[in-house]
Amino acid sequence: MSDMAFNDGWTVQRLPDGPATPVFLPHDAMLGEGRAAHSPAGSHQGFFLGGQYRYRKPWYVPLDMSEKRVKLFFEGVYRHSRVLVNGHDLGGATNGYTEFEVPIHEALRFGEENLIEVTADNSALPNARWYTGAGIYRPVWLRVENAVSIPRDGLRVRTLSVCGGARLAIELDILNPGSEALDATVIVVAGGLECARESQRIAGTAGKFEVSLPAPKLWSADTPNLYRCVAHVSANGTVLAKRSTNFGIRTITVDGRSGLRINGQEVLLRGGNIHSDSGVLGAATFAAAEYRRVRIMKEAGFNAIRVGHAPCSRALLDACDALGMYVIDELYDGWYDHKTEQDDALHFSAAWETDADAMIAKDRNHPSVIMYAIGNENSEPDTAYGIATARRLAEHFRMKDRDRLVTAGVNLMSAALGWPKTRKGSETEQPASKGSPNMNSTMINAITNQFGWLMRVAPRLKRTDAVTIPIFELLDVAGYNYGYVRYKTDTRLHPERVIVGTETVPGVLPEVWALVESLPGVIGDFVWAGWDYLGEAGIGCWEYDTRKSRLLKPYPRLTAGVGLIDLIGHIDTAGLLARMIWGQLTGSVIAVRPVHLAPHSFRKTAWRSSDAVVSWSWRGCEGKPAYFEVLSADDEVELLINGRSLGRQRAGKAQRYVAKFKDVYAPGEVLAIGYRNGIATQRTTIRSAGRVSLRLNLENETISADGQDLAFVQIILADADANVEMLDDDNVRIAIDGPATLAGFGSATTITEESFVDNVHSTYRGRALAVIRSGLTPSRVTVMATSERHGSASVEIYIVD
Repeated sequence: MSDMAFNDGWTVQRLPDGPATPVFLPHDAMLGEGRAAHSPAGSHQGFFLGGQYRYRKPWYVPLDMSEKRVKLFFEGVYRHSRVLVNGHDLGGATNGYTEFEVPIHEALRFGEENLIEVTADNSALPNARWYTGAGIYRPVWLRVENAVSIPRDGLRVRTLSVCGGARLAIELDILNPGSEALDATVIVVAGGLECARESQRIAGTAGKFEVSLPAPKLWSADTPNLYRCVAHVSANGTVLAKRSTNFGIRTITVDGRSGLRINGQEVLLRGGNIHSDSGVLGAATFAAAEYRRVRIMKEAGFNAIRVGHAPCSRALLDACDALGMYVIDELYDGWYDHKTEQDDALHFSAAWETDADAMIAKDRNHPSVIMYAIGNENSEPDTAYGIATARRLAEHFRMKDRDRLVTAGVNLMSAALGWPKTRKGSETEQPASKGSPNMNSTMINAITNQFGWLMRVAPRLKRTDAVTIPIFELLDVAGYNYGYVRYKTDTRLHPERVIVGTETVPGVLPEVWALVESLPGVIGDFVWAGWDYLGEAGIGCWEYDTRKSRLLKPYPRLTAGVGLIDLIGHIDTAGLLARMIWGQLTGSVIAVRPVHLAPHSFRKTAWRSSDAVVSWSWRGCEGKPAYFEVLSADDEVELLINGRSLGRQRAGKAQRYVAKFKDVYAPGEVLAIGYRNGIATQRTTIRSAGRVSLRLNLENETISADGQDLAFVQIILADADANVEMLDDDNVRIAIDGPATLAGFGSATTITEESFVDNVHSTYRGRALAVIRSGLTPSRVTVMATSERHGSASVEIYIVD
């Protein structure tokens, strides 16, 4: 049988004595806990509160199921989970990002109602450097199968070659307890049409097939062509088990002289780092939200995602496969040294192989996944045992998956300042876990924020090369966090080395991308961050009228404030600049520093070089200074306010694509004219908003009646021409008429005490986002938004079978 969703009919209880509340999985229990300045989670996890939870589901099990094998599969439970059936503890997972399967057959009472219980313990905080969520935050699946079956990830498709057609190796695992003779068949399908079929007789537990396709459609980020492989196993003409998977046909090669090649074609990675939360949905993982995120990032010019710093969801990979996005999936933030007080460092040695195997099993049929990252900014490689650990991890990934590259994010400043040239200790005896290494990620980030020049100086030291050689020689691709200043030097010293910028601050992207384009051994760059996220509060937020320069900001800061795309999916000025640098955007972009804040003194952060916003709607700021940052690839830009010219300024690559002007704010129109070789090439305008009212923009009006699909409603305060007002925010109330629920509601503000689970929220710079979750009944649903000062508006959503 196929996997069946097992997400409805649950309740959740906050232990020890909270009320049992009905929930439809996935569900983020932490999102509803609220936030407090005293939360031990602190800035790391956005000041959210923790807790322990029990999920329960009564389930009637038919009598005829007794001849089957019954299993539950969990895509993610945060964290330290246990699964109980009728009181019998049957398993769980320590790591909140590790998928796991639990056989429950032996504990079931057939022909009766059974009780499924799942506990999750997220009470010990902080346990990560970002918002994690809690509870059963990813989907659950029921598997009812025969004794002869194909495991969930037991069908694997590999591309052997694409020259003169494609050769595919298909591997099939079979649970065959009686070792009976079986007929196994694999079928390759594209667009509903059969492309190839192979069969063989199997008496054991595995089958290997080789399939040829004469004219394959290859997969890449530019051409995301997908195939489907269907496998079935039968005996005496009776089908006993089926399994299917999507896959793409593509090859990967990499070397220091030719760079990264997908299907033989050079690829430069225009990358963005992301965390796993879904903004106003918290950590709850929905396919529709993951698809939306990838779509928006693709439209913003990205062709690659690095997932920091834990394995991503299956839904994200499905979206990357379908839309065309390369992925680096990352196993851990750290290993056996602590980065936060309550993380899983103490469990690393016992759990890493299980965690790695689960990630590999999830990823290996996804063509979007091109690299595995074994760690991020680890302190452990400063010892001999740490290097041996890196070797074990890298070799394990290569053994389990021969078709992908292995990397790790190495912070070069941390290495330069903290790693010895000669590793101490034994390769076989693990040192005591450091409670707080001197040069952990947070400490290095704080130094970078306070002394940005160190990021450009420390990695240049000669010792940086010496201390990083042992870790980089273990990797297929050397991941440099904040180390672009070494690109030229290291491609000369190590011409065989392949480098990727695993983390880079947005402000240096002009210099970084020029190096990526000119150095064959540097295959791309991943900016921190592609999309804003909850937690690590305020690292990208400017502070005004203060002498302090703080990395992590105090309550009520909520988000990191670093995204080239904000929390609700709106691309900001840094994102538009990245598009221009990558050659993905023509024309000019007129950005203005917030007029009401521009006269104030400020403290920047390393992760945001400008606070400028694409808007000329700053109500109440008439006559105040206005500072313009016009983004343009043209030679020169002329700026006009209401027809009055401010003159021309140089722009283009030589000026880091930014021309600056200063004037005073006056409502009306701002016009930018770009010039190349003295000839006007393009014109761009922005206008101040006129009469502002509440408006709704429905991104998708039709969703499925499965309890899992989502509709996204943009809430904007704008005039009839869609000019959004920045300084007239309002409180908005959402009401829903029909079989749907409000899954999340909020804005992109970095400072708030409002909750995403409430139906009232204020806009931020004229915008908010409401996410509507489908019910199980086909119907028409009306979503009504009512503001305090800007009127009301409504949209209709159609829930269909």
